[in-house]
Formats: sequence, C-alpha cells, structure tokens
Amino acid sequence: MLCYLSFNINKYLYIYLMQNSTQQLIIHLKAFADPVRLRLLALCVRGECTVSELTEVMGQSQPRISQHLKQLCDAGLLERFRDGHFVYYRVPLDTEQASQRRRLFALLPTDEPAYERDFKKLCGLRTEQGLAPPEKDDAVRYLHRALIELTVAMPLGDLIDIGSGQGRILKLLGSRAQRAVGVDTNADARQLARAELLLAGIENCSLRHGDMYELPFADGEFDTVILDDVLADAERPMTAIREARRILKNGGRLLLLIRSDVRDITTLEKQLAVWCGAAGLRLAPPKHIPVNNPLWLLAVASPADQEVAAA
Repeated sequence: MLCYLSFNINKYLYIYLMQNSTQQLIIHLKAFADPVRLRLLALCVRGECTVSELTEVMGQSQPRISQHLKQLCDAGLLERFRDGHFVYYRVPLDTEQASQRRRLFALLPTDEPAYERDFKKLCGLRTEQGLAPPEKDDAVRYLHRALIELTVAMPLGDLIDIGSGQGRILKLLGSRAQRAVGVDTNADARQLARAELLLAGIENCSLRHGDMYELPFADGEFDTVILDDVLADAERPMTAIREARRILKNGGRLLLLIRSDVRDITTLEKQLAVWCGAAGLRLAPPKHIPVNNPLWLLAVASPADQEVAAA
C-alpha cells in the first residue's frame, strides 16, 4: 500500500497545490495517515454505510469507529446524514469538490486485499437483509428497455428518481449519471435499494427520504428528474409535477412513468398534458409500453421555453 501511495503522491500533490491551500492538503493527508481510516474511506466510496455496519466489518468498537468517522467528516472526505432510525456515512456527491476528491481517492490502491475483504463482508451483511427478487414482469422489462433506448444518447447529468422504491431504475441508469439520488417515503425500500446498488457496484447514488410535494432540494438542482410511477395514486399530481419542475434545471428533462393498466390510457394522456401545461412544461407524445395492450406510459417533458426531443 505504501509503495502505491508513494508512486502516486507526487503527481497528486502537484495538482492539488495548484488548486487548493496547503492547509487543506495537510488536513486531507492527516486523514489519510491511518490504515483504519483508509479502510473506512474505501468502503464509503462504494456506498452509504451505517456505523453498525462499519463496526462489524472492521471488528472494532463503535466509539473507535465513530471517532475515525468524525475525523473523516471534519476533513470533508465523508458526510453524515440521518435516514429514519439510521445514521449513514458517505462520500459527498456534490459536484463542486468532486474532481478534487476523485483525485484523492485515486490514491487508494485498487488491489489492496484488506479492502476487498472488507467489501465482501459488507456485501454479506447487505445480502442478509434480503434483496428484491429478480424482476419477472415482462411489462417492466419492456419499460426498462424503452428507458435505455430513450436515454442512451442523452446526458443524464445530476439525476433524481422520485419514488425510487427498491432502486431498479437507479441500477438501470445511475452509472451513467454524474450523481444519482433516489427519493422514497418507504424506509424498507430505501434499505433494499442501498443493498442492491452496493452489490451492483454503482457508487454515485444516494438514497433519501422525501415528500414528492416538498422535496429537500434546491431550485434547478437536477438535469434529469424522474417521476417513477407516483402520479396514478397521487392525491395532488399537479403539485408533484410542479415540484419536479422546480428542481429541474433549465435545459433539463422530466421523465414521467405511469402504470396505465388501471385507467383509460387516452384519458391519462390528456390529464398528463393538462398537468404538465399548468406546471410550465411541454410534453412530448408519450410512448405506450408495450405498444400492444400498453401497461405503461413513458413521456418526456421539458420547460415550455425550450424544445423537447420526441420520446
């Protein structure tokens, strides 16, 4: 490990000092100066982890692990957040310092046996939680294929999936986003989604509790917003769409997924057009999935003052 770090440190120091203060460099290198903290970082780079998970993986006391985590948070290398009854630690996903952190984390050796042992143990803990069974619904597979076809040439940028459930769409699209956030009110679903994303090796995703009528995000924060089958049962669908529009960047896209087998599809399309129009969005003609006997609608909307590509 030390040889690997020594080989890369000069290049890192040169780039870092060109863009940051010496004091900040010292803080980061001090955080890197402990093997336990390096192992904790290597785990939190790959997914959001609780203190209890990290304690079990590392085989150390919770106070000691918490002390190391505090030092990493104080150095700005990790952040702490609460989700329900659990407190999670993760690498910050904000874009402002992302390139700096990527260069720093690139110093972690990729072939360190201890890191792989830790990761396998963490995966074992997540697997014990019980993962979602493989998707057997043909209509959902058609929907996923349509989503890939729709977005394959479309930069996703910062992506949010509202109603993310067990994380299937985050698994499908998350690796192509700059960062991805899943929002759901169901704590068990968020827990399963974290396990799914960890095992899938998707490192740039975060799961959050959130109300689709009042999301905890800034105006214009996301390039791609997905309303993931939440409108059909929504008490205030127009409010949800307006809130999605609020967090959508100018030039961004809103993807609307609605299961359509429980209502007349023509009526649903008319309602979508009305809701989007009232929210200042232009709606492209929705796709029917599958084409024959459609069970899903997939539509793209964008701010009304910009042209939207056909879905």
